[in-house]
Amino acid sequence: MLIAFRPFLPLLPLGLMLASAAAPMPIEMLGSDATACRAGRGPAIQVNVAGLKDRQGEMWLELYPASEDDFLRDDTALVAEGKTFRRTRAAPPASGDFAMCVSVPRPGRYALLLRHNRTGKDKFSIWTDGVGFPGAGTIGRSKPKFAQAVVDAGNGVTVSTIRLQYLRGLRGFQPL
Repeated sequence: MLIAFRPFLPLLPLGLMLASAAAPMPIEMLGSDATACRAGRGPAIQVNVAGLKDRQGEMWLELYPASEDDFLRDDTALVAEGKTFRRTRAAPPASGDFAMCVSVPRPGRYALLLRHNRTGKDKFSIWTDGVGFPGAGTIGRSKPKFAQAVVDAGNGVTVSTIRLQYLRGLRGFQPL
């Protein structure tokens, strides 16, 4: 049997290298709900973070009801009204790719906001903080559009990528 494969033996190391290169690198999972995404339990949303300016501060992943009126409303008001709101926070790792996880109450439609809180203050700073949503496009100089933030969560772990945007002069918020 080995004789039939003898011409291919010199290619074996190359094939092993390609097979290991194709295997995905494990991604670091952050946030208070990280175990839900790591274990594949749901419903939950895994957000792969892209476009990070630096590794200072803290990442905030916020889950809102899928309602234009409730999107970006004060969290205490949403909770007082019995509406969906969840925030998970974590410091970004010193290096490497990472994701954040947020559990959702049930499968369905939600709105997401990812904030790079670079200064550590509880209030958003347009001058230093970054922000991102699952939808494509830039935020620019206006309030983010609700349609950019909507994500449909299934029974398991729904994966989404959010590219952060930072203030870029007169053009407003844009990816780096």
